[in-house]
Amino acid sequence: MQPLPRNFLTDMARKYELSPEQEEAFVELYSRENEDERGVAQALYISDNAFRTRMTGVYNKFSIGGKGPGKFYRLRDILIQEYQKSNTSPIPPAPKIDVYARVQEVREKIKPLIEERCGTMRVLDMTQPIGLNEIYTSVNILEKITGRQRLGIDELLEQYRSQDFDRFGLNKITEKLPGLEAVEKYSKLMILGKPGAGKTTFLKYLAIQCIGGEFQGERVPIFITLKNFAEAANKPRLLEYITEEFINPISSIRDVITYGKALVLLDGLDEVREEDSNRILKEIREFSDRFPNNQFVMTCRIAAREYVFEKFTEVEVADFDDDQISNFANNWFKDKAVKLETFIKRLEENSRIKQLAASPLLLTLLCLAFEESGDFPANRSELYKEGLDALLKKWDAKRGIQRDQIYKKLSVQRKEDLLSKMALTTFEGSEYFFKQKVAEHYFTEYIRNLPGANTDEEALQLDSEQVLRSIEHHHGLVVARAKRIYSFSHLTFHEYFTAREFVVVRQPSEEALQNLVSHITEKRWREVFLLAVGMSPSADRLLLLIKDKIDFSIVADDQKLQKFLLWVKEKSLSVKFSYKPAAVRAFYLSFYLSFYLSFYLSLSLDLDPELKNLLQKLREELPSRKDRQESQQWWLANGKPWCEELREAMIKYRNIGHDWQFSNEQKELLQQYYDANKLLVDCLNSDCYVSREVRQQIEETLILAIAEIKQHQQQS
Repeated sequence: MQPLPRNFLTDMARKYELSPEQEEAFVELYSRENEDERGVAQALYISDNAFRTRMTGVYNKFSIGGKGPGKFYRLRDILIQEYQKSNTSPIPPAPKIDVYARVQEVREKIKPLIEERCGTMRVLDMTQPIGLNEIYTSVNILEKITGRQRLGIDELLEQYRSQDFDRFGLNKITEKLPGLEAVEKYSKLMILGKPGAGKTTFLKYLAIQCIGGEFQGERVPIFITLKNFAEAANKPRLLEYITEEFINPISSIRDVITYGKALVLLDGLDEVREEDSNRILKEIREFSDRFPNNQFVMTCRIAAREYVFEKFTEVEVADFDDDQISNFANNWFKDKAVKLETFIKRLEENSRIKQLAASPLLLTLLCLAFEESGDFPANRSELYKEGLDALLKKWDAKRGIQRDQIYKKLSVQRKEDLLSKMALTTFEGSEYFFKQKVAEHYFTEYIRNLPGANTDEEALQLDSEQVLRSIEHHHGLVVARAKRIYSFSHLTFHEYFTAREFVVVRQPSEEALQNLVSHITEKRWREVFLLAVGMSPSADRLLLLIKDKIDFSIVADDQKLQKFLLWVKEKSLSVKFSYKPAAVRAFYLSFYLSFYLSFYLSLSLDLDPELKNLLQKLREELPSRKDRQESQQWWLANGKPWCEELREAMIKYRNIGHDWQFSNEQKELLQQYYDANKLLVDCLNSDCYVSREVRQQIEETLILAIAEIKQHQQQS
């Protein structure tokens, strides 16, 4: 029995208004060489009963009644008559296809289109597109989804402590698989990832590699933006959309798909509007089931919605590691005025900024910012704000994506306020990881106070669950680290939102600033202070509160430490330096804390002749370093009296070397005092806005005993 052309059958299906399911069964049945209902049902991955139900509907649409196999032939006769009316030539015989030749034909035709659609990328504030191969960095894949690990908070903390907690969120311990290997390993792959993780770029890279013959050159790449497919006019079926979207004649691309020679790349499932979602999900399932021998790769944001594709393997895009960051930057700065070495050096010097580089989107932002000025902004809060704007607003807006807002009253600013409130509460409690219920509780308490909010507890709970998932899915600022355990995506953002709560949300009240200042001796709050002064329209009040806290709380009640500070001042006045007095005082305080006492340093100063001769004599007494054993024996025998003679000389001639005999508690207080003063100086130098008068007042009274500070206050 000679089959009818598929394009003719499709036209007839539309003419008689068959449903998509009926059309699929009708076209498949009458395009075959023989009547084989069971074979058609198997090809469509449906049961025999389901197939018969579909065909009953088809016969009804064509007004063919009765029972038995006669209906099939009556409809066939009608179709032949219709075909002959519109075609003078007889029904063409079923072609014998050379699959290899057809694939090569389609590859040649589709190549320009793939290169046009997938060969470049342009994100954020790029002034022009950039070639994909010029910037692409290999992607790594996690075969175990991070947010589905069954780990407790203690286990997560231990994992990150076993690395370097300052790089929290940058590296995963989970084993990684190169992206191309993952595609080879799984014929149906769902790639999940945070916003800006590089999912679309990876899919474009697959298309370019495939059409260039570098990867799966025996296939034809078909790149589909699912948002565009979902919003296409007349809601076409996926096979129809592909044939119309790509190339003619229709049979060419259809044959490639039918014979399982396509690399089908479906990008951005999360970008499909909610009203289109069920239709598109059904279409993808049926298409991948109907043509199972093709290779499928689909991308979607983590936590978008609960999609279930039973035959797809789900994996996750890994954050960039150091090598990937370096490779990306090397490609970016190639042949540019700004050198890669400069960028990497500055990145290594700032671990907080480097955390952001784990995200390809934010790494692009860092490269753009660095290329503009040859450095990162001195005020890091401005850089972080730009990164947050990219995730909260620009990333979707630049691509024309309007996402469904779960809670309409949550504007971008209110989302930031909500995150700030949660950040401060969790940061104060050292809760870098928090349970889902805890996060939802913070959201509930915030939402209930919004104008017109539903105060029903059950409704609030549901809203909070949806808002948490929405913030993870839309913006990637809060992410699942294990099953029902969350954290901020980067410690940098946790610190930023904590600082924002003090100086923006609380606008900044005296109570809020006092609360912040109470943490001045806690090392983990260092970045929060730097960000807080950077965000403040004027940092005068905050800096003065920090100064008072340092001066009147840490060592104020210890007389011995106050005496030591007086000595530091006296010593700083006894030497001739061009530095500010406060800087010299800081040097001597650091000098003591590091237990560093070397006459080599002293020899570089303007020395008293007697001291210089004595130090020269002591140096000549030292054993040769070449003979290690002899040197050790000399120090055992002579080290103690030699050091004592050196110490006495330094006390006599330089007023240093005193044995203060501080207790361990005093040493700890002194270290806290030094660290807090260093933080204060760093804040002053962080490009924050501070008045000339306040800056001068702070600098003149740095590292002074209480008595000296009070005297200075009386004089000013």
